[in-house]
Amino acid sequence: MTPAASPPFTPSLPLSRLLDLTADAVLAVKSGKSLTDVLARMPADARPAVQSLTFHVMRWLGGAGEVRTIVAPKAPPPNVDSLLLTALALLWPMAHPPYPEHTLVDQAVTAARHRTPAAAAFVNAVLRRFIRERDSLVAAARHQPIGAFNHPLWWIERIRHDWPLQWQGLLAANNEHPPMTLRVNARRGTGAAYVQRLTAHGRAATLIDEPGLGGQAVVMAEPCPVLQLPGFAEGEASVQDAAAQRAARLLVGDGLQPGAHVLDACAAPGGKTAHLLELAELDLLALDSDPLRLPRVQDTLNRLQLKARLRAGDARNPAGWWDGRPFDAILLDAPCSASGIVRRHPDVRWLRRPDDITALARLQAEMLEALWPLLAPGGRLLYATCSVFKSEGSEQIDAFLQRRGAGAARLDPLSPGHLLPLPDNAHDAAPGRGRALQDGFFYALIHKP
Repeated sequence: MTPAASPPFTPSLPLSRLLDLTADAVLAVKSGKSLTDVLARMPADARPAVQSLTFHVMRWLGGAGEVRTIVAPKAPPPNVDSLLLTALALLWPMAHPPYPEHTLVDQAVTAARHRTPAAAAFVNAVLRRFIRERDSLVAAARHQPIGAFNHPLWWIERIRHDWPLQWQGLLAANNEHPPMTLRVNARRGTGAAYVQRLTAHGRAATLIDEPGLGGQAVVMAEPCPVLQLPGFAEGEASVQDAAAQRAARLLVGDGLQPGAHVLDACAAPGGKTAHLLELAELDLLALDSDPLRLPRVQDTLNRLQLKARLRAGDARNPAGWWDGRPFDAILLDAPCSASGIVRRHPDVRWLRRPDDITALARLQAEMLEALWPLLAPGGRLLYATCSVFKSEGSEQIDAFLQRRGAGAARLDPLSPGHLLPLPDNAHDAAPGRGRALQDGFFYALIHKP
């Protein structure tokens, strides 16, 4: 067997305890809880390791579930099942397994004794059978779509319908580790200069040379804690995927005058708000429906030494927060399925349900209808979602334009449309230019005559 790779963290707890906590996190996700929220409640000394392990399990949960169904058709109690799924996913064949198999089995059995002592022998038997028959069991699991692609069946079918030529690549990309991409503060320096600064600090990085990113996007060769980035605390750089960095430049373009009245309609956690202010002097209102999320926006602005007005309010109900002054530009980064950022949030695929997509598309349409009247004549609205589902992208905007009627709204020909999380995702990169695997996004820039 291929030797185990070193774990991407230095655990401070025994592996059995980390597996125990990871199984708790898996159980919580299967119960409908966001992994982000679950990890926030984990003990601080365990959180980095549990996050790494749980992300791994989420990426291979489909195959692990199919194998468990084969070897144990009668599902064990949920707290035992979540531990089994955790161990099976960590034992899944890969070039560099996270732990030696005998260590993993021994520690999983120890965790089982802690969780449900009577189930320890059962867990031991299942895992040892999987090791003995791994090739045949994995092959059998991969005969099922969920086992082959590690996504729910409805998600697989939707991606296949929307992207018949790219669907398998999209599903595979969701199990890749995302790059750490930085946005260099345009008020403080250039991306090229920051790459040199990183190099001087012993960290390799590459400038993403695409016109739509303005020479400010940098991808790290290896991720690192943000406070180890030179000048991060002083606001010289922020972490933001390259696809997300397109939003501010699309909205600002070359047509927003200094002091333009701008709305960021779904602002939290503040990355795009800050980017807009890095690029232009704006009178900006940052709106979010959740008042508990606005402090994160303010923290981001404080670090970058930027200013905006913050307001809690529902974008669908402007009467509750709008002062009646039309906006020159509106950014609507609408709530969505997050189907384009599954690499960063691998639990999303297991949390979403088909009805969620219908409900989200309805919410997006309501926001578009409510915000469009707030836009001044000659203004622009940028609609964005971090989704690859067409119902949240091209189909949503096609319907919106049809409702407006001829001449009442114009789609900018420079709108990127759907950007897919695939190697050719670079919308405007010529061959040979630096590029990075970017998140999935949809952008439509709409002008009001």
